Amino acid sequence: MNASPKVKTQGPGRPKDMEKRAAILEAAKALFTQGGFAGTSMDAVAAAASVSKLTVYSHFGDKDNLFREVIRSHVQDRLPDDLFSAPPGTDIRATLTGIARRHSAMETNSESVGTFRAILSDCQQGGNPRFGRLLWEEGPARMHALLQRLIQGAVEAGQLEIADVPRATTQFLSLLKGDLVLRRLFGCEDCVVQFADEVTSNAMAAVDMFLRAYAPRDDA
Repeated sequence: MNASPKVKTQGPGRPKDMEKRAAILEAAKALFTQGGFAGTSMDAVAAAASVSKLTVYSHFGDKDNLFREVIRSHVQDRLPDDLFSAPPGTDIRATLTGIARRHSAMETNSESVGTFRAILSDCQQGGNPRFGRLLWEEGPARMHALLQRLIQGAVEAGQLEIADVPRATTQFLSLLKGDLVLRRLFGCEDCVVQFADEVTSNAMAAVDMFLRAYAPRDDA
């Protein structure tokens, strides 16, 4: 008797798994922005993503890790690592301008401000400070490390003249913020279009000021 042909079984549904993971992240982004860390349950995330709570845990382990992944995804989507990489000979102004535009837009968009507002609310209500630390590690701390590496490379290439690169990195990020993040946080922008134009203008001014301060001096 001839053996019946073997039916090739499909392996684990990786595409489907990735779709579920993406759905969970999107649901968690919205819920964390609305309710903060303490006000968002894994049950609510599962319901919003149309998956089981077990599926949420199987992908992310616990709520701390889910929150970290949400922040990481949010930042990586808008400021990927390669944005901070400059091939040899690349004009540092062009690289900083690209970072400034993207960073300023991210810092002042409604999702970022909503998440920041929710985390502040958690902390003020006696929430665990680790939530703020998770946000800090995946957001500002990561950004500072990437930008510091870029600026250090520009110093070594002779494009910038800086004695204290970590401090200069902080200065550049502070110039990008200006008062725009606080104004958005407190709802003080009167016109959305005008505010967006101001975000861009402030980013360009930050690059100009930083380069005026740290461009190599002509000793002649």
